[in-house]
Amino acid sequence: MTDLEKNVREKFRYITNTLIKEQLTITTMESCTSGLVASLLTDTEGASAVLKGAFVTYSNEAKIKQNVPADVIGRFGVYSEETAREMALAAKRAYGADIAIGVTGTMGNVDPANNDSTPGEVFFAIAHKEGTESFHISVPVQDSRYEYKLFVAGAIAEEITRVI
Repeated sequence: MTDLEKNVREKFRYITNTLIKEQLTITTMESCTSGLVASLLTDTEGASAVLKGAFVTYSNEAKIKQNVPADVIGRFGVYSEETAREMALAAKRAYGADIAIGVTGTMGNVDPANNDSTPGEVFFAIAHKEGTESFHISVPVQDSRYEYKLFVAGAIAEEITRVI
């Protein structure tokens, strides 16, 4: 296990245990992380008490089917803070969770299906009781797709920790 993976797993163990203790629920709508955030949340025993469900919406069509407005994707692009916010809000509505994560972006290569694709640019949002916050990160070149996902999951974990 790399130091990055160990660090990210520890963050999510803390998050899941805190959610359990605080009796808060969480959901995700993930694109570029392909469900890794939800998976990391469930690596801690008792996670079924807090993870309401999750969506992996890898395509634009999947996002739209889960109630991300097509006009937001059309106007701002699938890789945008606006789309990430709508993903978080749609997941929050779908599951009635206290906290919802939406994440979209391009990892190591250009997405041929979307002309707004810039490798390493990721947008995520967290919807919670105080409102919805959106974030943009530039991911440095990683050795594998898994390491890209871990890097992004680590950034998301930092922000979740701040709001719980």
